[in-house]
Amino acid sequence: MAIRSVRIPALALALAALALGGCKRAEQPETTSTPPVSSPAAFRVTSVDVGSAIDAGKRVAAPGTEFAPNDTIYASIASEGAADQVKLVARWTYEDGQLVSEDAQVIAPNGPAATEFHIAKASGFPEGKYKVEVTANGKLAGSREFEVK
Repeated sequence: MAIRSVRIPALALALAALALGGCKRAEQPETTSTPPVSSPAAFRVTSVDVGSAIDAGKRVAAPGTEFAPNDTIYASIASEGAADQVKLVARWTYEDGQLVSEDAQVIAPNGPAATEFHIAKASGFPEGKYKVEVTANGKLAGSREFEVK
């Protein structure tokens, strides 16, 4: 009887171990966490457009690449991203690189933006090929060629 009394508890213990091993632990629901706040993307120029008019948002309203000598010629620099300070420079040249005008603006963008530059000459521009080059903090960010006819 002593052997039988040892076997029953041992058997019960083995069955309990099998039963516990076969049970899966109840899955706990995933905890939701707030996604980290993403910082705005770094500043970059997305386009340089030229035209004879701009809208209230400083974007070219009448795009073109051919202008009359007495036209005011606008350049709209579209950008995105954020920066504490960006120095945009528009350098307007004629034919072989002769400087027509150079102007700078310091901006502090925080998302999509447009910056406007323009040139005009009361006596009119000479006919020929022109170019506007835009730099951002000294690095070439874009350019556009156009012609005065």
